[in-house]
Amino acid sequence: MSIVFDSKSKTFTLLTRSTSYQMQIGPLGHLLHLYYGHRAAACFDYLYLEQDIGFSPNPYDRCEGRGWSLDTQPQEYSGDLTGDFRLPSLRLRTESGLRGAELKYLHHEIRDEKYTLNGLPSALGTEDAQTLSVTLLDEASGVEVELLYGVYENLDVITRAVKITNAGSESVQLEQAASACLELPFGSWDLIHFHGRHTMERQPERVPVLNSVQEISSRRGASGHQHNPFVILCDHEATEDYGGCIAMMLVYSGNFRMQIEQSQTGSIRAVMGLGDENFTWRLNPGETFDTPEAILTHTDQGLTTLSQQLHRFLRGAICRGKFANAPRPILLNSWEANYFDFTADSILALAREAKALGMDLLVLDDGWFGSRDDDKRALGDWYPNQRKLPNGLRPLIQEIRSLGLQFGLWLEPEMVSEDSDLYRAHPDWALKMPGRKPAMSRDQLVLDLSRADVVEWLYETIAALLKDSGVTYIKWDMNRHLTDVFSASLPPDQQGETAHRYVLGLYQLLDRLTREFPDVLFEGCAGGGGRFDAGMLCYTPQIWCSDNTDPISRLAIQNGTAYGYPLSSISAHVSASPNHQTGRRTPLGTRFVVAMTGAFGYELDPAKLSESERGEIRTQIQRYREYESLIREGDYFRLSDSAWQIVSEDQSESLLSVVWMNVESNPRPKHFKLKGLDETAEYEVIRCEWFGCANAPNLNRESYSGAALLYGGLTLPPVFGDYPSMQLFLRKKI
Repeated sequence: MSIVFDSKSKTFTLLTRSTSYQMQIGPLGHLLHLYYGHRAAACFDYLYLEQDIGFSPNPYDRCEGRGWSLDTQPQEYSGDLTGDFRLPSLRLRTESGLRGAELKYLHHEIRDEKYTLNGLPSALGTEDAQTLSVTLLDEASGVEVELLYGVYENLDVITRAVKITNAGSESVQLEQAASACLELPFGSWDLIHFHGRHTMERQPERVPVLNSVQEISSRRGASGHQHNPFVILCDHEATEDYGGCIAMMLVYSGNFRMQIEQSQTGSIRAVMGLGDENFTWRLNPGETFDTPEAILTHTDQGLTTLSQQLHRFLRGAICRGKFANAPRPILLNSWEANYFDFTADSILALAREAKALGMDLLVLDDGWFGSRDDDKRALGDWYPNQRKLPNGLRPLIQEIRSLGLQFGLWLEPEMVSEDSDLYRAHPDWALKMPGRKPAMSRDQLVLDLSRADVVEWLYETIAALLKDSGVTYIKWDMNRHLTDVFSASLPPDQQGETAHRYVLGLYQLLDRLTREFPDVLFEGCAGGGGRFDAGMLCYTPQIWCSDNTDPISRLAIQNGTAYGYPLSSISAHVSASPNHQTGRRTPLGTRFVVAMTGAFGYELDPAKLSESERGEIRTQIQRYREYESLIREGDYFRLSDSAWQIVSEDQSESLLSVVWMNVESNPRPKHFKLKGLDETAEYEVIRCEWFGCANAPNLNRESYSGAALLYGGLTLPPVFGDYPSMQLFLRKKI
């Protein structure tokens, strides 16, 4: 059993393969957090001493014993305004004006299946998954809070979510409803978070946890380019290979907030959930509100193991459907080849080039619909552009499929242009504040997906486009964030629900489409990586990692992304040189080395390539097919900012990739200790390839022992040139 309740000590212990998570019903009924760490058979309540801390108030029932305060006790889900001055998890206000919440144990249940959430994606159940449900009650308001814990023993993951039910007699306004509260009473901790901007997403930053409140959040209506709903708390001394690390990741694609507070006693409280700055939710008697799910995983073996645990869990329990663990088609996207300037003939010519080079899929990007000749018009008019495609899509798709290629389309369904037939017919379908001109971005507005009629119209429109059309891939884009968040369909006292209802509408739409069209691969995109989160991965098993296709920029972007998200989810393409975003010139081989570390494709015009480059691309595609299962399923190791290794689960294969960021005169040797190999085995060098090198290095070895590579390492010879790279493919000798 992975969930154990000890009635004598009143403790709940959640057990995974390597960890224990323990909590206890306290002396006054509060649910107290005791421990999250290495798996251990012990009760940890002895760690928490009673101490009178000045200005930390005592519950009324313990006013004679001043050593016990909610302000110092580690709690599983913190209330508000009842003596705990630290970060709350729940804030509410009743119709009669009562505020705050004091949550006490009511009952619990252990179930041999994974819980589900209403209207929200959550991790799938596995054979070993169990659920612990602990219900707490705020007696004054009648609000019941059901804490849900999903325990994945073999995957070393615990998920958390909350169901909040108004069991009282008057309506309640939720003002905050976190998904998880995690207490770390002891230790010295660093925070790793992933900041960025458009075209430079998910840059890792490691800072000490301060004696203050630190916040990572998004108010953009999407998880955003600027911050990601994923953080790591780790020991000060933690490295890639050593030290305690805890990951917290939200399965949600909208406004979020993660707050970390170090209190006066040195304890850490981390609260993760919905962004609540403009959030409210009315709960009438009998109604229930579900929070998004949070994913927790712990290891004492460093950051690499933490990443690998998340990768396995997201691949196995978050991504779903036909493409979750299947090879993805190698595609050519038309955008950087044509932008808006194309015809049916030019797209067919592009398809012939893609087929000749050995690709699987041609994607027609923006500009194929309505009067769309630039980014100022026609979003929402999802019918073929008559000037560019006078015969419509179907003949074009049929001809491309006759070449032996699959066909895909770009869509931006959540947006509408003012200059569009859709907006002229339904101006009230856009998010706009009454009496105020809306903020504009790319001359487009956001459709109000909190409205059931808008979601239904989008479903019918997209479903009609996909039915019997031959489309096997959709790139689902979102090129602006939410402003003027006001829904014409909600009353004034429920406008604070609009942003969350928008995300619920998006999930409902994606759920219907992916279920009805299981053979269509949906790729997520939001101006590149502006909505790269576990919520979207439940419907789009790969996400366009960034609009920046420059390989040197992508090194940092993909490295940061891979701290939490599996390589199979990172969509990456080889593009032209000089790069369209940075102007940087890089070797074609280096562009391949970087892009093939994920869901692979191309974003260029093959007609502009030399015969030598075309031959190189044919070889790249052959190589990627050979490495594809290793990349998709293997364990990922960060060796440096520009070197990484992928090792198969059975340790039989390894692919080392290195990019030289800064070639120097009279360079020092570049040396790496490889990881993840079987030290008792001998590894044969199947292939060592160098790209963009002015010289031709040679390792002069046909094989290495696993022990030599693990403990002695590998020294690479000096290379010269602009951004050269290499790949070393090893296979265990049988």
